[in-house]
Amino acid sequence: MRLVIPFTFLASCSALAVEVRVEFNRDIRPILAAKCYACHGPDEDKREADLRLDVRAEAVKAAIKPGKPEASELWKRITHTDPADVMPPPSSPKQLTNVERDLFRRWIAEGAEYQNHWAFEPIKRPVVPKSDSKNPIDAFIEAKLRAHDLKPAPAADPIALIRRVYLDLTGLPPVPADLAALSGWSDQTYEQIVDRLLASPNFGERWARHWLDMARYADSNGFLGDGLRPNAYLYRDWVIQAFNTDLPFDQFTVQQIAGDLLPDPALEQLTATGFHRNAALNTEAGVDKEEARYQNIVDRVNTTGRVWMGLTVGCAQCHTHKYDPITIRDYYSFYAFFDNTEDRSDSKIKALTLTEVSKDRRQTYVHMAGDYTRRGPDVIPASLSALPPMTRPVQPEPNRLDLARWLVSPQHPLTSRVAVNHIWSKLLGFGFVRTPDDFGTAGESPSHPELLDWLATEFMRNGWSRKHLIKLIVMSATYRQSSAHREDIVELDPLNCLLARQNRIRLDAEILRDSALAVSGLLKRTIGGPSFRPPLPEDVFDVGRSSNWKASPGDEIYRRSLYIITLRSVLYPTLTTFDSPDAADACVRRERSNTPLQALAMMNDSVFVEAAQALALRAMHESPPEVAKRLRLLFKLTLNRPPRAEELQRLAVFHREQKARVEKNGAKALQVLGNNTSSIARPDQIEAATLVAVARVLMNLDEFINRE
Repeated sequence: MRLVIPFTFLASCSALAVEVRVEFNRDIRPILAAKCYACHGPDEDKREADLRLDVRAEAVKAAIKPGKPEASELWKRITHTDPADVMPPPSSPKQLTNVERDLFRRWIAEGAEYQNHWAFEPIKRPVVPKSDSKNPIDAFIEAKLRAHDLKPAPAADPIALIRRVYLDLTGLPPVPADLAALSGWSDQTYEQIVDRLLASPNFGERWARHWLDMARYADSNGFLGDGLRPNAYLYRDWVIQAFNTDLPFDQFTVQQIAGDLLPDPALEQLTATGFHRNAALNTEAGVDKEEARYQNIVDRVNTTGRVWMGLTVGCAQCHTHKYDPITIRDYYSFYAFFDNTEDRSDSKIKALTLTEVSKDRRQTYVHMAGDYTRRGPDVIPASLSALPPMTRPVQPEPNRLDLARWLVSPQHPLTSRVAVNHIWSKLLGFGFVRTPDDFGTAGESPSHPELLDWLATEFMRNGWSRKHLIKLIVMSATYRQSSAHREDIVELDPLNCLLARQNRIRLDAEILRDSALAVSGLLKRTIGGPSFRPPLPEDVFDVGRSSNWKASPGDEIYRRSLYIITLRSVLYPTLTTFDSPDAADACVRRERSNTPLQALAMMNDSVFVEAAQALALRAMHESPPEVAKRLRLLFKLTLNRPPRAEELQRLAVFHREQKARVEKNGAKALQVLGNNTSSIARPDQIEAATLVAVARVLMNLDEFINRE
């Protein structure tokens, strides 16, 4: 018999069904973390009634009698009717549900066993479930689906799959010639496409964008002055190259955190240290330099914790972490790794780099309550006490190089899990852990813990190769499934945690703009180099100090969005409308909103208007003059497939209506051609304006804006 917990209670992907026995990590810890640890957790300064529930030895002393719920103070308090004694108190917004109380009762009755938090446990390679599938990923996914009487979705249509894998691996849609592979479609054909995309220089551009989000990359300092960083792009280009050459993730990590400490570091390794030079920097006159330095180091500590370990270490800056075993002393011992770093602009490579101070080194201490002026106990550099210890350093105390090597050591339980989760999320829509920057006790448990650990070990076994891991995922039947809606999973699994189908994903802001430019033929594909300035409306400069904006000349403005200059005080509105991050902090997961403003931007933003104009002219140049043939070409260029009969019929009706409108309104209607009017023969202008209207419709379809 199996007890199925209603999904409305779970509200997460941690589990969809449990056996009769209650499990601490799966069932109890999430409740304790969400509703109890704030007052009865690790933080000794905020602990109420001297009761600690995150450690079993402490909990059983005063609150829990294993095997005896009715004799346990915990059970009495959570079922009490007196407002003065009930827990959580009535003032708490996080009240227990009846289902949660019942779980506590059963857990205590079964012995109140605790478990170490899953993310801090060593990574072990699970046995692959028996399956007819060749790809181990599918074996794990199918085993979970079978446990819930579900079957995977059928394979996606080859055209949809080609578009999907092009967008996921290169961030650009396929061109018509790429669809020639459909004529002899097979697994081998698909694998050849994947290999070609992984080898494409566009692969590095697409996946660099994911990393730059986490690196809080920008081309300016931020704050009121927002001074320009003209050479910041050198770090961005290093990231692109690192992905394209498949620089192993362990080396990728070491070079960014401590490239300057490697023996005889190469220029590329020094450039890599720009990771921690990307943060905002306050250079205003009158700023407290010591406070600014403190905040800068705090950013480096918090970012390192979020990006590589998926931990909210920043919560321990002022006091011991309320949920995770990270003390304030742990925090400042970690802080000590960066306390003697120095920002430098390297004259040899013109890049922003990080280096170690050799003279007059600072003694690091605990900043009491997170106040940079309040000195507490002295500390030396050290790793987090709840994680495996760092290898003894050669020098008297560990440095950033030791820290970086500790992060990528096989014994570290978090780094490979976090990296795999991040990559998986970009290909399936969500990670196994849907709180990618919180693998701690307050975060969500993994939907497929065994698969996550198997992939983490596979990642390390294959030399930390991201291309190997990505290929393994995109070759799986799980990735290649249809994303079509499934009624049979709506009630059981509305968030598609079990992956009984692929996820439909709205394109990232940059990829949406790039796709519009690509299908129109406007896209300039130059890779790397200084950032460019796109045209901006004047009212953008009504706030902030930035002004005198001058768009880059010629076709520079049609380069990929990755190269748009990121000024923290003047963010490109087209991208922010579609949820691009603001570079204020490390962005591990982008939000995906759906707003009317996005529809207005797609219709009226200059870049999409220009793309529609160019697409219409492309159809006129590349197709015979017959309307049906031009409509078919427009459809195929935009959506990467031929239109169905009913779709072509609707387009033809729309074309007739728009042509009549253009003919009726004359010169006013021809304004839609913009600056292209003079280059179009007068007899063709009406048809061109009509095709612009058709192109705008096609580029505003969900099928264009989303990746199926």
